[in-house]
Amino acid sequence: MKRTAPNRSVLPALLLLAGLGPACTTHLSGPPPVAPASSLAAAGQETRFEPRPLRTWQGDRWIGRGISYGPHRDGQRPGGPSPTRAELREDLALLAGRFSLLRLYASDPPSPEVLALIDEEKLPFKVLLGAWIAPESGVPAPGSPRAVQAGARAANRAEVEAAVRLANDHPDVVLGLVVGNETQVDWSDHRVAPEVLIGWLREARRGAIVPVATADDFGFWVRPESEPIAREVDFLVTHVYAMWNGLPLEGALAFTQEKYTAVTRRHPGLTVVLGEAGWATGKHTAGDQGKLIKGVPGEAEQRRFFEQFSAWVVERRIASTWFEAFDENWKGGDHPDEVEKHWGLWRADRTPKAAVAAPR
Repeated sequence: MKRTAPNRSVLPALLLLAGLGPACTTHLSGPPPVAPASSLAAAGQETRFEPRPLRTWQGDRWIGRGISYGPHRDGQRPGGPSPTRAELREDLALLAGRFSLLRLYASDPPSPEVLALIDEEKLPFKVLLGAWIAPESGVPAPGSPRAVQAGARAANRAEVEAAVRLANDHPDVVLGLVVGNETQVDWSDHRVAPEVLIGWLREARRGAIVPVATADDFGFWVRPESEPIAREVDFLVTHVYAMWNGLPLEGALAFTQEKYTAVTRRHPGLTVVLGEAGWATGKHTAGDQGKLIKGVPGEAEQRRFFEQFSAWVVERRIASTWFEAFDENWKGGDHPDEVEKHWGLWRADRTPKAAVAAPR
């Protein structure tokens, strides 16, 4: 879905290097090797790592239901004020017992504090930890090289290094590392060159002791151009939004099932995590959301889809993270009806919506 990218601090620019380079280092150092786009397909033909399975079963116990967790409350935002430890503990108490898998989108605060809380207090969660990857170049003119964006490569490096370090520091909590979110689908506002994403995936897999993936919309994963990326991951994460694709509530679950199945068939042998699916409780009438979203938003509608979705993933034992736990009012435009602010099962003030109002 269209998400507002977190703010990232701008660091000094590093030079782009050509060539894919060897995959034999065991730590992250120097800028990642990047191949020109023309050599990507050929480079992707060989598997450079033994795939590491995502442990969605612990013995005979399934991982359970999951949810995307954006911890910022009103007055807080990525790159700005962060939740306190007490606020994070309150959130985790609300989620415990309903969900056992959390998805975090970046390695910067408060993600380190969330992982530390889970680890130190032995809370009943596993985590898919994100590393946010931003574009490193502008759109080139035909026949011209890509223009490097100052600081973007250094910022991406800091993000990946921090995520790898956190994953390795909390191996009993972090189930997998997700490098990049919706960086390849054609409608993304933060598209990243495929060769750049592959460079960061390889860097993460060199350093991390947990499985590594990237996340994108089903519209990318079902296309042939997704295959070089799929060869670079241990598992993959797909997003399926019936609402953004103009479906009414009545067809939402069938659409979700169809697109998830299409991704699994395109990439047999890889575990596919359904990393985002949800139903918003409000939307604006302007812009893309006004044109594309035809389903009726609302708490009753969200509750119905949540119940249908939950029954399906539990029955099929599909690793998934519902989008999302809490409304995030820092997202999207200024209008209070902006759809990006209304995907949570709880409001931003942590009061429950209809889907979670009943006792767990």
